[in-house]
Amino acid sequence: MKKLHVISLGCSKNLVDSEVMLGKLQDYTLTHNLNEADVIIINTCGFIEAAKKESLSHIFEALNNRKKGALLVASGCLVARYAKEIKEMIPEIDILTGVSDYNKIDSMIANKKGLIRDSVYLQENEKRIISGSKIHAYIKISEGCNQTCSFCAIPSFKGKLQSKSIDSILKEIDDLAKQGFQDISFIAQDTSSFLRDKGVNDGLLKLINAIDAQGAISSARILYLYPSSTDLDLLDGIANSNIFQNYYDMPIQHISSKVLKHMQRSSKDLIKLLEHMRKIPNSFVRSSVIVGYPTEEDKDFEQLCDFLESFKFDRINVFEYSKEEGTKAGEMQEIPKKIRTQRINKIKKIVSKIEKEKFTNMLNNNIECIIENQSSISPHFYSARDKRWGKEIDGEILINDGDYKGAGYYNVRVTHYKDNILVGNIIN
Repeated sequence: MKKLHVISLGCSKNLVDSEVMLGKLQDYTLTHNLNEADVIIINTCGFIEAAKKESLSHIFEALNNRKKGALLVASGCLVARYAKEIKEMIPEIDILTGVSDYNKIDSMIANKKGLIRDSVYLQENEKRIISGSKIHAYIKISEGCNQTCSFCAIPSFKGKLQSKSIDSILKEIDDLAKQGFQDISFIAQDTSSFLRDKGVNDGLLKLINAIDAQGAISSARILYLYPSSTDLDLLDGIANSNIFQNYYDMPIQHISSKVLKHMQRSSKDLIKLLEHMRKIPNSFVRSSVIVGYPTEEDKDFEQLCDFLESFKFDRINVFEYSKEEGTKAGEMQEIPKKIRTQRINKIKKIVSKIEKEKFTNMLNNNIECIIENQSSISPHFYSARDKRWGKEIDGEILINDGDYKGAGYYNVRVTHYKDNILVGNIIN
């Protein structure tokens, strides 16, 4: 049987697309060794400069280490965005395909010919091979984005918002549940705009209610809420759900109204939304910010620092501004690298201090957790995460004692915290 090696880069949305390709290539045996594969697929990311460099690095590594006769496939966002340039720069790539034809990967490999089209693939009912988990899966509820953030190039190659139907999503949930998957993370470029392309303004709330009524899974969370398409009814709908965790992931990008205006993001009701999330019992509030945007002055940065210190997000991602071709912000003069680095370092210290406080507060608490398998830190520990937490993004609790009966839901008591590591025991 021929062997397949897949490298999925970037976000969880990319991972879903990679899983669709795995579902179409079940005649192949998966291998972790690139140099023994007959087909190598690199599903690239093209979001920011660092992601582009990482994608190209993997492509060149594959070219240098593949065995004779092995096919190299480059797919995904980087290819969709720079297909012509990549074809000219790296003609050794056998198949180039963008973001529109993941479900045709088997025929592309058979014909040794790729497809680059100005459209996007909206996965519906194709069988996926879920990777990296026995209990958790991602479901992509839409593709594309109608937002016009000045720093983001995604709409240029992902296109406008295209939502799946609620019935299609319910069928996907049912299929996954029958395979044993009970914990689902719902993702999109802009989840809170779900069904707005169909003229439905409360589509995400309708989806939450439908999933509650279906009752096929045990837990779920929603990633990537957008401030201008989120309202208090949606936040309360999540809080009132029997399945969805009180998990609020809203990338705010900044807090200065001036910077947000230049980013072409609304600051209206932002504080009101965040404060409402925080008031919800047992809520977990996650966000991300961009530091060093071209119009960010010292006072704007200090305002951001003050807000992060006072609000104390449960988790926050910090990104240094990345100049992207084809964006409005990309035409502006950048803030000097030295200043951006200084600001990033200051923000990271604030974030580290808050995370330490959050983790310390978990000591001696009993927490409902999901335990899947051994920790990557050490085979002597199992890896647990608070049921509210997103997989691989919000941390883990190392389990060194208790009756482990396989992947599932457990009550865990946190007993130790040191050097950013949480340790706990299974209670039941």
